[in-house]
Amino acid sequence: MAPWALLSPGVLVRSGHTVLTWGITLVLFLHDTALRQWEEQGELLLPLTFLLLVLGSLLLYLAVSLMDPGYVNVQPQPQEEVKEEQTAMVPQAIPLRRCRYCLVLQPLRARHCRECRRCVRRYDHHCPWMENCVGERNHPLFVAYLALQLVVLLWGLYLAWSGLHFFQPWGLWLRSSGLLLATFLLLSLFSLVAGLLLASHLYLVASNTTTWEFISSHRIAYLRQRPGNPFDRGLTRNLAHFFCGWPSGSWETLWAEGEEEGEEGSSQAV
Repeated sequence: MAPWALLSPGVLVRSGHTVLTWGITLVLFLHDTALRQWEEQGELLLPLTFLLLVLGSLLLYLAVSLMDPGYVNVQPQPQEEVKEEQTAMVPQAIPLRRCRYCLVLQPLRARHCRECRRCVRRYDHHCPWMENCVGERNHPLFVAYLALQLVVLLWGLYLAWSGLHFFQPWGLWLRSSGLLLATFLLLSLFSLVAGLLLASHLYLVASNTTTWEFISSHRIAYLRQRPGNPFDRGLTRNLAHFFCGWPSGSWETLWAEGEEEGEEGSSQAV
């Protein structure tokens, strides 16, 4: 590995996240928080559980940030070529687009990411926190990471607050608890961000849409052709498809089915 590869944005972001995570955890253990009280009372289960949750959230973060988010192959395999031919035969399906950057045929809901320089299937967004795209393959893990991270942050927030024993003189208090106060403020900010992100992504998952589609629906051809979300099949089926991959099928087929259902509804109304 070339030395300058260690200074790449991905390495720096992931290293910074790891150092910050363990640094905050160390501050919570070194100060007079509920963690120390549990240790003194011999209740080691709670501190151990907290450590395992921190480790689990960090491993999920690394998994999401390092895995393939669902890149579209530059040279499609034979199976993919057949799938594209079948897609072209779907009644009234939207035509496949060719990416003007990497020149691959983009499946429905794919988008080119300029930061990753690749097209990503069911593109949601490029996350600078991960230095990776969130797409078809890692989106479920991303939501799971947000949920676990929020639990860890809220628990850490409680622990930091439990160690903030306010007293005078303030100068002495700041010297002894200033680092813990800064940790509490950081955890408050991170908890707010993680909570908003989790709530927004759960809403998007429940309606089977993506961040990119939600923000830019007026610019996307397959969403402009008719009102409403053509991929929404109800809360239960949306969640089952997102987390379990059921029912399976291409987005082109699902889009065409929605188009046919819309036409049938219009004819019945007439």
